[in-house]
Amino acid sequence: MQSADAEFSGDELAVIREMLAQRYRKEIEIHLADSEVSLDRETTATCPTVYWHARGANFVVFKLAPQRYRTQFFYTPHEQFGTGIDEYADIGECVAAALQTQADHERDQAGAPVEDPKGSENK
Repeated sequence: MQSADAEFSGDELAVIREMLAQRYRKEIEIHLADSEVSLDRETTATCPTVYWHARGANFVVFKLAPQRYRTQFFYTPHEQFGTGIDEYADIGECVAAALQTQADHERDQAGAPVEDPKGSENK
C-alpha cells in the first residue's frame, strides 16, 4: 500500500468551498479525512480526502497526488456513483463534475422530463 504525499492546499479547499456555496447558496461544511483508494487492481493508497453531505448525498474528493483527483458521491454503501472519468487534473473540474453528475442523478430519480436533441420532451 502506498501513501499519497500531498494534502489539500488552502487554495484547493477555497475552490471547493466557493463551488459548494455557489451550488447550494449557503455554506456547506467540509471535512478532511484519509481514505484507502484502489489505484488499480494491484495498488491501493491512503489519500487525503474531502467529504461533504448535501441534499441527501455524500460526496468525496480524493487527492491521489499533486493535481490528480478522483471523486464520487453516494447515498448508501450500496448506492455509489462516479462521474465516468477516473481522474481529474483540476480540482474545480473534479468538484463540478461530481456536483453535475449528482444533480443529473437527482433529476433522473425524480422523473423530470429530459429534452432530446430534436427538441421534444421525453420522460
